[in-house]
Amino acid sequence: MGDIYDFSATTADGSDVNLADYRGKVLLIVNTASKCGFTPQYEGLEALRSDFSDRGFEILAFPCNQFGNQEPGTEEEIVEFCSLNFSTTFPLFAKIDVNGSDAHPLYEHLKEQAPGVLGTKSIKWNFTKFLVNSNGEVVKRYASKDKPASIAKDIEALLEA
Repeated sequence: MGDIYDFSATTADGSDVNLADYRGKVLLIVNTASKCGFTPQYEGLEALRSDFSDRGFEILAFPCNQFGNQEPGTEEEIVEFCSLNFSTTFPLFAKIDVNGSDAHPLYEHLKEQAPGVLGTKSIKWNFTKFLVNSNGEVVKRYASKDKPASIAKDIEALLEA
């Protein structure tokens, strides 16, 4: 598969979404957690969404509890946490696995298209980010430590392309 439009995912409220609904948008897809040292990145993610959403940019957040049990809550608790603490407005999806035999097919695709350091496929930690162009192609993978603001120039370049 060449793009992400063949995949679907379930939102935090239980709705099924075909990722083809995002056709034509630049996307940042992130595996998130509410009790992680990187959780404050929600603020930076929301800032990116605010800065670029009117130009065809969206963030898709996928909560994951595979790293240190740092996302133990229910979808409802996760949505409430993000809303109250970071005023997030980007889509939050249902909790998924990003590694292992139960990994979501979207994440299998993302990891295949943009491997990590030395070609590793597995996600190392929460807040790994994947930048996807407006054609649904995975352009770049960013590590957990990469702050959202540092990705702005890459988003800008894709929006101008």
